[in-house]
Amino acid sequence: QVQLTESGGGLVQAGDSMKLSCVVSGPTLRLKFVGWFRQGSGVERKLVAATPWGGGSAEYSDFARGRFIVSTDSGLNTVYLQMTNLKPEDTAVYYCGATRNYAYDVAGTYDYWGHGTQVTVSS
Repeated sequence: QVQLTESGGGLVQAGDSMKLSCVVSGPTLRLKFVGWFRQGSGVERKLVAATPWGGGSAEYSDFARGRFIVSTDSGLNTVYLQMTNLKPEDTAVYYCGATRNYAYDVAGTYDYWGHGTQVTVSS
């Protein structure tokens, strides 16, 4: 069973940066994408960014492009989400997910999820 463990959330001020980590363990051979999603109170889980497992260019949502960067350390099986210039509207629980499908932007197609990490940005 693939397991994902997020870390790195917390409380920051607007304009600050934060780096989230997602450790992927277990049988990862069939994974196609690892994605970062976020979910605010009362809203659906939305894609932040996704990266092909095994290498390739990451894909970003419009609100993330230019401020957030996804990177992977294949030796550590860890996917990072570097967030800069954070805004109060970035406040949400951030989830790391992994999918065996190519539809990286649809939360419902993800097979595995971490427990999430809270990111709170104060104004």
